[in-house]
Amino acid sequence: MIHNDTVDTLLNRRSIRAFKPEAIDDNTIATLETVAQHAASSQFLNDWSAIRITDDNLKQKLAEIGHQQYIATAPLLYVFILDEHRNAAIARAKGVDTDSDEFTLNGSYRFAQAQNDAVLALHAMETAAYSLGLGCVILGSLLNDVASLIELMNLPEYTYPVLGLAIGKPDQEPAIKPRMPRTMQFFENTYPSDDDATLAPLAAFDKSVHEYYDLRHTDRPVDAFSDQIAHNATADMAGHAMGSHVAAQGFRLDR
Repeated sequence: MIHNDTVDTLLNRRSIRAFKPEAIDDNTIATLETVAQHAASSQFLNDWSAIRITDDNLKQKLAEIGHQQYIATAPLLYVFILDEHRNAAIARAKGVDTDSDEFTLNGSYRFAQAQNDAVLALHAMETAAYSLGLGCVILGSLLNDVASLIELMNLPEYTYPVLGLAIGKPDQEPAIKPRMPRTMQFFENTYPSDDDATLAPLAAFDKSVHEYYDLRHTDRPVDAFSDQIAHNATADMAGHAMGSHVAAQGFRLDR
């Protein structure tokens, strides 16, 4: 492999869930937020926003939603949202009737693209934070209770929470989680038709993941990677309720 500072920052990425109680300075915050704004944006619609959470009571409520107390201790905390509300306001100011079929930013395609843009911006911010010696953890757990999250942050029509990001100076140094062999995830020209061949390295990967979790969780066993996938393939995930919340926020997923 070729190595440089950027590549090594990405290769050494690991989730940090314990932070030193030190505030992040304004220059660093400005840097991280500006980097996020420079991420790719579909059609340059800039259809995402991020809410910086500074209120301790709100942090605690988000920690309760996520069932992760470290959320409340993060020196810097963001909730990234897909955001067509701002574009709808711009369109109305330009004479577009956003209650008519003329308005097209409320459909499933724009919802998906805005969600992608929010993730790209978050990832840019996360990478920049790591490059500055900070640590981060991405918070999908905030979506445990989307309705409460929407209410707490007063999210208007045509917005939807995507992910949270906690940032701070690391107070732990966890091992880097193993990744599956490239042959299981990168294919050439077409998707492989031979599942058995694709999964041939799975046993070795299961072993490395098991060893990683055994070292990390010495007090309790953790399932092998393949067992985790099988469990999640049948679990009642919170995302099943997504459709009703999306509709309530003004998006039409039937287009």
